[in-house]
Amino acid sequence: MKKIAPALFILFFANACGNKKNIPDVSNIPVTISIGRFDKAFFSLDTNNIEQGLYTLNQQFPYFTNDFVVNILGAEPLSDTSKIAFAAARQFLSSYWPARDSLEQKFENLGWLERELQKSFKLVKYYFPKYQLPPKVVTFIGPFDAPGIAITQYTLAIGLQLYAGKNFSFYTSMQGQEMYPTYISRRFEPSYITVNCMKAISEDLFADKSGSKPLIEQMIEKGKYWYLINQFLPEADDSLITGFSQKQSEWCRKNEGLIWNYFLQSNDELYTIDPDIIKNYIGDAPNTAGMPDASPGNIGQWVGWQIVKNYAEKNPSVTPLQLMTTDAKKIFEETKYKPR
Repeated sequence: MKKIAPALFILFFANACGNKKNIPDVSNIPVTISIGRFDKAFFSLDTNNIEQGLYTLNQQFPYFTNDFVVNILGAEPLSDTSKIAFAAARQFLSSYWPARDSLEQKFENLGWLERELQKSFKLVKYYFPKYQLPPKVVTFIGPFDAPGIAITQYTLAIGLQLYAGKNFSFYTSMQGQEMYPTYISRRFEPSYITVNCMKAISEDLFADKSGSKPLIEQMIEKGKYWYLINQFLPEADDSLITGFSQKQSEWCRKNEGLIWNYFLQSNDELYTIDPDIIKNYIGDAPNTAGMPDASPGNIGQWVGWQIVKNYAEKNPSVTPLQLMTTDAKKIFEETKYKPR
């Protein structure tokens, strides 16, 4: 694989950032967020009377309880003979009680999250008025291998077990590191919740169909998602959207031209459909093989994002809907991306 001397990257400095983008006025768009605390209700169940407790819980959260039991606990749907569901709930309550104690203290009040989601939901409705936002938002605590964000038929569900803070004891344990290496678990902070919710909504709006395309087109298609998330979170720091550290984000900004030159050195890689090559540039990793250790993983999506932003700047009348549905090849050819 090609190598670039780290010293060359140090010589390059990017131009100063442009002016902050205009944020549309969404004050008149009616959106109200009230987060249902399924996590608190579930951990209030009496393990000695778990059957009645689950039925009562289902009456309180009819739009989520069965999703939790089936898709999070891996049991059968609730019914009069749901012995597996009852046993799974009882076992989970007992084994995750210490995690619940820590998370309850960290997330006692979620007013800040309701305010953040309300602002972003209004922007979603502004850009995509026909999109049906999840009618309910709930928080839950699931096993550590459960998703941090899930969109179900009726809810946007937030798994607090993946937002306990990067120094949470399970994440730093041997088992936790096997599941989530540090370059992933350092993002398990509350500040990532809203960003990840917008990622889920972006993917719900536009299914990713780029898997069979050449590398450059996949880079742009995936970069579109970060562009869209930025529309929903116009004031978010780039490092939150990308998941890069602040140092990695700064490294990318300073070396944008040389990063692109790296790809240009071998057109066969830029247009490859070889999944083994593509995964070196797209997807989570501690860094990018062939680049300095200061580089982040997923550098391909970052470059794709820059190309998409460049296209949007050159075509200010293009709406997010139009941009998201514009062919990646067309974006690349018309942009003539050439950072300095």
